[in-house]
Amino acid sequence: MIRINLLPHRAAKRKARQIQLIAFCVIALVLGALVVGLGHTYIITEISKQERRNQYLKDETVILDKQIEEIKKLREQTESLLARKTVVEELQTTRSDVVHLMDQMLRILPDGVYLKSLKQTGNKINITGYAQSNARVSTLMRAIESSQWLEKPSLVEIHATGTGSTRMSEFALNLNLKKQAPATPSAPAKAVGKKG
Repeated sequence: MIRINLLPHRAAKRKARQIQLIAFCVIALVLGALVVGLGHTYIITEISKQERRNQYLKDETVILDKQIEEIKKLREQTESLLARKTVVEELQTTRSDVVHLMDQMLRILPDGVYLKSLKQTGNKINITGYAQSNARVSTLMRAIESSQWLEKPSLVEIHATGTGSTRMSEFALNLNLKKQAPATPSAPAKAVGKKG
């Protein structure tokens, strides 16, 4: 038996194509929304990861800043302690200088010369005093030049002054304290033992 389709086949094909097109559009729309949703989720996730990293770096930076401040304080304390140590060592090396200075002044001070003041600043020494004559001041300067602890005497001023019935010369003198090499301790003598 022969079947004849009397329905318009073109209209049926057109309707089938329209349904297919709508189905493809819906599928494309769903796939597009899915891709956009996945992309948006991925981007949000990456942004949150990056924000966590940034926050971690900020926290670590704060910790490092505190550590840097502590290191700076420790360096300042170290420098302060080193400066104190240097001062103490310098005082240790120069503590006998005052004794030598006074000893030398007593040894070289000629008769007729009286000291009014003696001031030491580092190795520089300023002396003011009275002398019975200018020759006595010259004698003092020569004695300073020949001293093993004192050097470079220079007369700042000298002028006559009257104290009662006697005439004196008031003088001001600058000199230097010689730097002495530190004494090296001698090696202890070795005991010689008898072999028996």
